[in-house]
Amino acid sequence: MKTRYKSTLLIALTAVLLHSCKKFDDINTNPNSPIKTTASLLATNLILNITVEAGGKDFISPEMTSKQMAFAELPQGEQYNNFGSAGFGGLTVLVNIQKMIDAAAESDKSAYTGLGLFIKAYKLYYLSLRVGDVPYTEALNAETGNVTPKYDPQKQVMQQVLKDLESSAAAFAAGKNFSGDPLLNGNVETWRRIVNSFRLKVLISLSKKEADPDLKIKETFAKILQTEPLLRSNSDNLQLVYSDKANQLYPFNTSINKFTSYAMVSSVMVDTLKKYNDYRLFYFAAPSFYKIQTEGKMAADWDAYQGTDPSIEFASVVSLFNAKKYSQLNVRYTTYAPGEPLVRVGYAEQNYIIAEAIVRGWLSGSAKNYYEEGIRASMTFVNSATPDDVKYHSDRRITSSYISDTYLKNGNVLFSSDQARQLKQIWMQKYLLYFMQHPYDAYFDYRRNGYPNLPVNPATSTNPFDKTQIPVRYTYPSEEYNYNLENLKVALDRQYNGNDRTDGIMWILQ
Repeated sequence: MKTRYKSTLLIALTAVLLHSCKKFDDINTNPNSPIKTTASLLATNLILNITVEAGGKDFISPEMTSKQMAFAELPQGEQYNNFGSAGFGGLTVLVNIQKMIDAAAESDKSAYTGLGLFIKAYKLYYLSLRVGDVPYTEALNAETGNVTPKYDPQKQVMQQVLKDLESSAAAFAAGKNFSGDPLLNGNVETWRRIVNSFRLKVLISLSKKEADPDLKIKETFAKILQTEPLLRSNSDNLQLVYSDKANQLYPFNTSINKFTSYAMVSSVMVDTLKKYNDYRLFYFAAPSFYKIQTEGKMAADWDAYQGTDPSIEFASVVSLFNAKKYSQLNVRYTTYAPGEPLVRVGYAEQNYIIAEAIVRGWLSGSAKNYYEEGIRASMTFVNSATPDDVKYHSDRRITSSYISDTYLKNGNVLFSSDQARQLKQIWMQKYLLYFMQHPYDAYFDYRRNGYPNLPVNPATSTNPFDKTQIPVRYTYPSEEYNYNLENLKVALDRQYNGNDRTDGIMWILQ
C-alpha cells in the first residue's frame, strides 16, 4: 500500500538533521564526536515520524482516496477504490518511546512521558481506523521478545487511546518545557492543548457509539471542553512548516517531485467551491489552460476552473489531461518553495468538531459560532500561508470582510436551522478544510458520515469486493500473515467472520 503513514525510521532520523523550531533550521553536529542517544534526539525522531510525509505521487494519495484529486499518469488504486493493505512497519519507531523516557533527566520525565503517550496513541489510533483490531497492549513488547503480539478489540483500543491521551495531557500539565521538539520548541502548554484537541477528535470519531455506557463519550467530551485548555488559534496547530532552503521544500514542489503535472483537482472540489462562491478555489486550483487559451477566460473567472470526475474511465482522464481541459493544483503548491504548513491537529478542525458535538446534543452552546469560527480559521490559514501575489490567488484574495460579509451569508453556507442540514454543512466544511491537509481524515470522516456524496462508478471501480462502494477498510499486511497468523486469525474471526475484506464493517462503524 502506498501511504503517507509509512514514514520510516531512516526518513525520520535523516530529518533530524534538517528540522528545528517552526521551520527546518540546520542542526550543527561535530562529525568527530560520538553520537549519543538522548531524550531530545529521540523526541525529535518521534515528532517527525508523525509529521514528515513521503514525496512523489504518494503525497497526494490521501486526496485521491477521498476523491479530491484525480491523476493522469497511470490508474491509481486510491482513485479507483483498490486501497490494498495497511502497513504496520511504521510502528517500529514506538520502541523509542520508553527509551526516550528512560534517557530523560528526572525533572524532564513528565514532559517526555506526555509526548510518548501522545505519539503512541496517535499512531495506533490511525492504524486501528484503517483495519480494526490492532495490537495495543503488547504493541511495544518486541524488545522483550514478544514479536507476535495479540490483537486488542477495537473498542478496547479506543478506550486505551483515550486513557493514554488523558494521561498525556496530565503529564504535560505537570511537566516543564523540553528539548528536541522541532515544531513547538517543547512548549508543554501548547502540547497539552494539542492533546486535548486530539481527544475531542477521537471522541467525535466514535459518534456511532455515543450510547455505549462503557465509553461515556458525551460526558467525557463535555468535561474536556469545560475543564481543559484547547487550541486558541491557528498558531497552536500541530503542523510542519516548510521553507525555501535546500532539502526543506514543500514535498509537492516541482523541483523535487516529478509527478506534479499529473495532479488534477476533482469535480467534487471544484463544483462545491463554485457552488459556495468559495475563494479557496483560486488558492487550491489553477485555471484550466484550455479555458484560458481557447475560450478566453480570465484566471479570476469562476468558469476558468474545470474539475475532473475521479470515477470516469482512465482513458477519459488522459484525454482531458492531453487537451488541458482540467485544473491543476495552484502553483503555490508546486512552485512556491514553502508551499503551506501541513497540519496534523488544528484549530479550524477543532471548531468543527465542537460544532458537531453541540448539534448532536452532547453539550450546550452555539454550534453556529463554532461552525463560523472554523470557517474563519480555515480561510485565514490558507490566506496567511500564501504570498499576496495574483499568481497564487488570481486576484480573489481572501479577506476578513469577504469571509464575514460575503461567504458566511451565502445561502449554502449560512448555518441552517435544521439539524440534519447543520451536520452536512459542518461535514462539508471539514471536507474542504482537509484538502492537502490532515492526511486521510477526509476519507475517515466520509466513511463515518457517508457525506459528501462521493462518485463511484462500477464500470471503472477496481474494488475487488464491491465495485459499487468505496472500501470501508484496508486489509491486514502480508507480514502479519507470515509472522503473526495465529493472533491475526483470532482478530479476523472476532471482527469479520474470518474474512479479511475491504467491505468488512469494523466496530467503530457499526
